[in-house]
Amino acid sequence: MADVGGGFGIGIGAGIGAGIGVRPYAELTFDSEGDVDRVTQGTVSRMEATDLLVFAHGWNSDRSTATRLYDRFFAPFQELVGSGVRLGYVGVVWPAMQFSDEPIPDFEAPGVLAEPGSGSALDPLTRRALGEFWPERRAELDRVAELLEERPDSAAAFIEFGALVRELAGVDAVPAAVVPSVPAIFTEDVLEVCRALSVALARAGVPGAGDPAGAADPHGPGLTVGGGLHGLWDGAKELLRQATYYKMKKRAGVVGERGLGPVLAQLAAARPALRFHLIGHSFGARVVSFSLRAVPDRARYVKSVTLLQGAFSHYAFADRLPHDKGNGGALRGLQRRVDGPVVACHSPHDAALRVFYPLASRMAGDSAGLLGFDERWGAIGHDGVQAVPGAPRLSLDTVLREGLPAAGCVSVDAGSVVRRGGAPSGAHNDICHEELARVVVTAGRMGR
Repeated sequence: MADVGGGFGIGIGAGIGAGIGVRPYAELTFDSEGDVDRVTQGTVSRMEATDLLVFAHGWNSDRSTATRLYDRFFAPFQELVGSGVRLGYVGVVWPAMQFSDEPIPDFEAPGVLAEPGSGSALDPLTRRALGEFWPERRAELDRVAELLEERPDSAAAFIEFGALVRELAGVDAVPAAVVPSVPAIFTEDVLEVCRALSVALARAGVPGAGDPAGAADPHGPGLTVGGGLHGLWDGAKELLRQATYYKMKKRAGVVGERGLGPVLAQLAAARPALRFHLIGHSFGARVVSFSLRAVPDRARYVKSVTLLQGAFSHYAFADRLPHDKGNGGALRGLQRRVDGPVVACHSPHDAALRVFYPLASRMAGDSAGLLGFDERWGAIGHDGVQAVPGAPRLSLDTVLREGLPAAGCVSVDAGSVVRRGGAPSGAHNDICHEELARVVVTAGRMGR
């Protein structure tokens, strides 16, 4: 097994869920290549339940944060399900990353978090998390941290910074038009990218990230050495953040397809009466969705999928892309492997997905430029499922009052509750609400 990393090391007794208020609870722990910890797999396989809630976290930097998330989210369920339902609770733990200025509402005590907009320098918590996320890149990270601390007014410093970020992200300085799988954010002119990200931070309401000199004007002094480049280092820090997202996006797909999916298939084969309800937040939504690739044809053990602020393409389930009729989404048609609905909860208050996900996903050749929005790069957690004919779009109130369709993709506007959170992520992490637990129960037909 590859090194788990990211602060997710786990001992023999860790899978029993210390600090979790629901029972029975167990964890499934995966490394970055999708290899499962066999001890945790064995614990899950022995759970006594009729229905398993399997929840995959998003970009959390350590296991304790993921555990607190699961404790909060799972708390209402026992009071919501019918008398014939015996729930088992499973927390998927995989190596991810969180910058310390991206809080989950009500989780962190004052003084624990970095102050949003306090500058481009890396706080100690984020620097340590980056070292765990990229354990073989400490020299590069030291230099990145030095540049962000010093904020030199030098084009050469930005060029060096861009090269370091590309090394961390594992991409070459080849135009995205040549290598389409690499977002242009890593291949286009680093000054232009940092300018665009600085403007995006200001639009997202990050305190202290005001319009850098000349940034509002693509031809202004902010892009020239003479005009001063000091104000673009906030955008450079965001570029580093995007590099972690890029790595996590790929890792989430691997963990889902090669790890979680096969593990659930094995468990279902051994216990055919067990019902699975998959839940994913952020990149964890990508984990559970990509696990559907391992579901055999005509298998019926996955009874529902609920995606909370999913950080992957809103076209993922489409048979045909609107802008490329010859191709479909990465998960095209996989909603048909679910014996129930695939529910995409989304919120307009999620700045991470409204502003920064499109910037990270956009490819070269977009005539709108880095600052122009192009719906091709939208996230499913921002505006729901797109380009799937017949997929209904419902409000959260409607779902709680009238229920959900029995199958297929469904978009649910959860903005009435998913609305709290500071810059730069907005409400991206505001998911611990009883209303969303009720959506999961409704999707899985587990209610009273």
